[in-house]
Amino acid sequence: MTLIDTAPPTISAPEPMLPAIRIVGPMRDRFEQILTPDALAFVAQLHELFAGPRYDRLAARLRHGYEIGNGHDPSFRDDTARIRERTDWRVAGAGPGLENRRVEITGPTDPRMTINALNSGANVWLADQEDATSPTWQNVIGGQLSLFDAIREQLEFTAENGKRYAVTAEHTPTIVMRPRGWHLEEHHLTFTDRHGRTMAASGSLVDFGLYMFHNARELVARGRGPYFYLPKIEQAEEARLWDQVFTFSEQYLDLPHGTIRATVLIETLPAAFQMDEILYELRDHCAGLNAGRWDYIFSIIKTYRGRGSRFVLPDRNEVTMTVGFMRAYTELLVKTCHRRGAYAIGGMSAFIPNRRDPEANRNALEKVASDKKREATDGFDGTWVAHPDLIPAARAEFDAVLGDAPHQLTRQRGDVNVQPRQLLDLTIGRGVTDAGVRGNVEVAIRYIEAWLRGLGAVAINNLMEDAATAEISRSQIWQWIRQDRVTEEGTAITHGYVDGLVDEMLQSVERTDGDRFDEAASVFRDVALSGTFAPFLTTKAYALYLGETPSRARDGGRRGVMPRGGTIRT
Repeated sequence: MTLIDTAPPTISAPEPMLPAIRIVGPMRDRFEQILTPDALAFVAQLHELFAGPRYDRLAARLRHGYEIGNGHDPSFRDDTARIRERTDWRVAGAGPGLENRRVEITGPTDPRMTINALNSGANVWLADQEDATSPTWQNVIGGQLSLFDAIREQLEFTAENGKRYAVTAEHTPTIVMRPRGWHLEEHHLTFTDRHGRTMAASGSLVDFGLYMFHNARELVARGRGPYFYLPKIEQAEEARLWDQVFTFSEQYLDLPHGTIRATVLIETLPAAFQMDEILYELRDHCAGLNAGRWDYIFSIIKTYRGRGSRFVLPDRNEVTMTVGFMRAYTELLVKTCHRRGAYAIGGMSAFIPNRRDPEANRNALEKVASDKKREATDGFDGTWVAHPDLIPAARAEFDAVLGDAPHQLTRQRGDVNVQPRQLLDLTIGRGVTDAGVRGNVEVAIRYIEAWLRGLGAVAINNLMEDAATAEISRSQIWQWIRQDRVTEEGTAITHGYVDGLVDEMLQSVERTDGDRFDEAASVFRDVALSGTFAPFLTTKAYALYLGETPSRARDGGRRGVMPRGGTIRT
C-alpha cells in the first residue's frame, strides 16, 4: 500500500536577493521618493564592495592611535616620500560651478536652513549631513529630500507659525554635500551581504549613495556636478577608499570618470602629515583641501590626551588660529594645495552676529573680518562662514586680496617650510581658568541637549557650536582631570568638582517640557568623566538615543527590505 501525502505544499516567501539593504526605520512622508528600490540597490552595491575595506581602515586608525599614545609621534611618511617629492602631478581641480569659492556658507539640510543657504549670496553651500546635523532618521532622509527638491528648484517650506520660505535668489550657491565620516553608522538601515551576514549600514555610504544616485545626473545637466566634502580622514588610504567609491559610482551611473569632485577636510592631526598623499590618492576627483580647525583641535586633544602635561591645551578660547601649531598647519595646507593645483579653503570662525545685541554684533563682525583677512593674506582661495550676515565681511576681505581673480593658486608659498616639531609644539603659555572649565561643561551639555532634540548647529553665548566644538569642550575636561590640572585660581580639576558643576547647571538651567537635559548630562558624564575615553561623543549618544530600534514602532512606520531590483515587505 502506497501512502500519498495529500496536504497542500508549504509555500515560503522568496528570500531577498543579496546583497540587500533592509529598512528598519519608519517610512514617513515622501521617504519612498528617496528610499527607492533602485537607490537602495546602489547603496547595497556600495556596501558589498566597500564595507569590508571601511572596517580595515577603521582598524588601521585604532592601531595608529595606539602607537601615538605609546610615544610614537606622527611624522611625514617615509614610504610615500616619492609622492611628496614628485613635481609631475596635479589634482583635477575645480569642477563647473566651483571656480570661485571665496565665501562658503555651512549649515544643516533641513528645509528652512536649505532655503536660507540658497538665498544667502554665498558662492558655495556646504550642505552638512555630518557635524551640523543631528542624525535623527528624519534629518537623514529629510535632508536628502531637501537637497532633491533644491536641486530641481522646487523647494518650499512653511513653518508652524505660518511663515513661508522660498528660494528667491537669482544665482544660488554651488552645493557641496558633506556625508558622515567613515566611523559613523546608520542604524535605521541594515546591510546583509551575500553570505547572509547583517550589520548596521555605513553612514558615509548611505549619505553619499542616496545623494549621488538621485542627483548626480541632474546636477550635471544643470551645469554643476556631484560635489562632496570628505570629513574625518586620518590617512591617505582612507582617501584612496573614497576614490574607489567615486570611480565605481561613476561607472555604475554611466558618468565620465572625474565627474565627482571632492574637497577633503584636514581636521585630524594624522592627516596634517599626509596632505600630499591625500591629494594624490584623490587626484582624479579632487578639488582642494579645507582647514577644519575645530575638529583639528579636538583631534590633537584626543591623540595626545594621555601623553603628559606638555600636550595639555589651555581654555578653549585661547587656542586661536594665530598660535604657533595652528599657523604651521594652515600655512602648510596652503603651500601643499597650491603646489598641486588644489584650492585651499579656510575654516569657520565660531563668532556669529546677534541682531538684538549691537555690541555683540559689532564684536562678531570685527572678529570674523580679522580672521578672514588673515586667511586671504596667507593665500587661501576661500573661506567658511556660519551665518548669512557674515558673508559681506568675509567677501570684503577676500575681494581685497583676490580682486577679480577666482583664486590665488599662483601663490606657491615657497617661504613655508613646516617641520614635524612645529605641528606638535602645543606651547601657548596660558593656563586653565575656572571660567574655562565651567564654560566647557555648559557648552557641551547645552549642545548635547539640542543634538538629542534633532539640532546639530546651535548658537550658544554668541558662538556657533556644532559637534566639533562640543568635542573640544568634553575632551578638554577629560584630559584636564587625568592630567591633574589646577586652574589659575587654584581649583583642582577633579571628577568630583566637574560632577558638581554638572549638578549646578541642571539646577540653574531653565527647564521646559520635552527638554533633554537629564539625558544630555548623562551623556556628558559618560564621555567626559568615565575612565575610558570615548573616541566620539556622538557615537555613544547616537547608539543610546537616536539609533535604537525598539522605539521606532511608536512612529507607526512601515518597514521593508529593498533588495536589488525589487521590494519585499516584512
